[in-house]
Amino acid sequence: MDVTEVLLPGVGLRYEFTNHRGDRVGVVARRSGDFELVVYGATDPDEGRPVLQLNDEEADTVAEILGAPRIAERFADLTKEVPGLLSAQVAVGTGSAYDGRPLGATRARTRTGASVVAIVRGEEVIVSPIPQENLHAGDVLVVIGTHEGIAGVEQIIRG
Repeated sequence: MDVTEVLLPGVGLRYEFTNHRGDRVGVVARRSGDFELVVYGATDPDEGRPVLQLNDEEADTVAEILGAPRIAERFADLTKEVPGLLSAQVAVGTGSAYDGRPLGATRARTRTGASVVAIVRGEEVIVSPIPQENLHAGDVLVVIGTHEGIAGVEQIIRG
């Protein structure tokens, strides 16, 4: 299935595809973390009719049900919108001071300005993890921030 990605400056990203019935469907991933599902009319391909609006928690739940790994792959696309913003993966190694401790204990965003936007744990992807989410050796943190901020998160996690 072909999915078209459209950058919406100041808003986020829109993903579009045509379903098996011929309907053009769009998912708007807003920078705020909210999502909107729209269907485009047959007469005007630019007019989207909102079908469903989800906050970040609701979108996370739907994503887990439908297959969250695709969303984690797309976080890097958001970095294209802001020059100097990068994405990286930071592994939680065996012996990390944060193995078994909550993400919030790292105070990563406060200390570095970089944000952990997902945790990859085996085949599972935890999108927009809450501060109470415990980290485990083998987890891979998906981090968005400046080069310095990402390096700071690596230093915190590695100790």
